[in-house]
Order: sequence, then C-alpha cells, then structure tokens
Amino acid sequence: MQPVFRAMELTARTAVRLTGARIDYLGLEHIPAEGGAVIAINHTGYVDFLPAGLAAYYRGRRMRFMIKAEMQQVPVVNYLIKHTGTIPVDRAAGAGAYQHAVAALRCGEVVGVYPEATISRSFELKEFKSGAARMALDARVPIVPLIVWGAHRLWTKGHPRARMLRSGIPVTVLAGEPLAPAGDAATLSARLRERMAPMLAQVQQEYPHPAGQFWVPRRLGGGAPTPDEARVVEEQELAERRRKSSGTSQTDPSGTEL
Repeated sequence: MQPVFRAMELTARTAVRLTGARIDYLGLEHIPAEGGAVIAINHTGYVDFLPAGLAAYYRGRRMRFMIKAEMQQVPVVNYLIKHTGTIPVDRAAGAGAYQHAVAALRCGEVVGVYPEATISRSFELKEFKSGAARMALDARVPIVPLIVWGAHRLWTKGHPRARMLRSGIPVTVLAGEPLAPAGDAATLSARLRERMAPMLAQVQQEYPHPAGQFWVPRRLGGGAPTPDEARVVEEQELAERRRKSSGTSQTDPSGTEL
C-alpha cells in the first residue's frame, strides 16, 4: 500500500503546482498525529478530496477515503482502490464498507467521510447522515471537522470543469477541534454539524466573494442557489433517477457520487 500511496501523494503535490493553486492550511494540529480518527469533510465539489488528503499528509498521516463501489469498474481506479486502502461503498449494501471503515479506525488509521453524502449545490452545509458519528462511536475515536473551500471553483456539480492548468484558484483548508465519541449517533452528528457550520461561515467570509459568481453562496451575494432551492433540484433529480430505474425510461440510469 505504501509505494502506491507515496506515488499518489507526489502526484497530488505536482497537480497543485501545475494548477498554480495556493492552498492555505489552518488548524492542522487538530488532526491527531497518531491513532484512529474520522475526518468529517464538507462536500462542495469533485476535487475537495485532494486538499483534504494533503491536509492529512502534511500532518504525517494518510487518509483513507470511502468511495462508491461503481468506481471499481474503472481499471486504473480499481488498482488504486486495492493498493491505497480506499473503502468501496455499495449503496445497496453498505454494511460491509461500514465495518471495514470501523476496523481501519480501530487499527489507528484516519478515514475521510463526507457527512452530507452528496455535493451541496448551495455550498452551505446540507443535513448530515449519521455514518460518521456511528463510526466514531463504534471505533471509540474522535471526529475531526475539516472544511475545504475554493476547490469547488475548479469542478462542481452543474457547472463545467474550470481550466485546471495555472488556474491560480486559492483554496482554504481549516481543521477544527476534535469531538470526542460520546452520546448517541444523532446527538454526536448534530454536534458535528454545529461545529462545522461556523467554521464554514468563517472561511467563506474571509475568502473573496465577488457578487453574482456561481461559486459564491447566496448569503454572501453570490449566484449559488439557496439551500431550499438546491433541495428542490435534488428532489427532482432523485425522482428522475427513481423513474429511470423503474423501467419507465429507455435511457441509462445515471449514477450518484458519494
């Protein structure tokens, strides 16, 4: 696992240099230097895993992510999954992946999880699933809240991918104080969201937010949909996927991302 992981780390650092991105890392001391931990990451785009993974790297850790099982059908991705300890998740039967993640946490590894499950079109926090909290409670490890902001400008849902080379887009990564694995899953998940919401608001406020830009939250004068508007779009997408899967459409059903 280590040689492939090392190669991916070097590739990620090279990719950052090629894009000309400046990534500011704040609060990395909150990522435990040793022992298991759940890293709870907000989800605004397709590449926020990269600065999140590098945050762990600069703390001397290697983050294992959970990824949708369909990606195993891509040979190169499947090779990386097998050689980096990435955890495939079958949405129809996720119990195995969950137990795999808990076992990794108990062995002292850090596991990256998106509590929102899917990308937030509003770029504000969506409602959280309880998986991150349940993992922390079962493995008796802390949850570290991690905010990634700016990477969604490169590539996010509903918008074309930006020109990557020499884009110069700044990215901020902020790690917060860990939450102890205490209480029940619902309570811990609520505490996690309450911790991450002001962290996200702080980073958004301090980051440039020109009026009208699609990547700027409506709350700050941007063109992103409000959380309510985004929820309507997501409900429509879900209804369409269900319609297609029921066989009422001749088109192929679309996939969903973690």
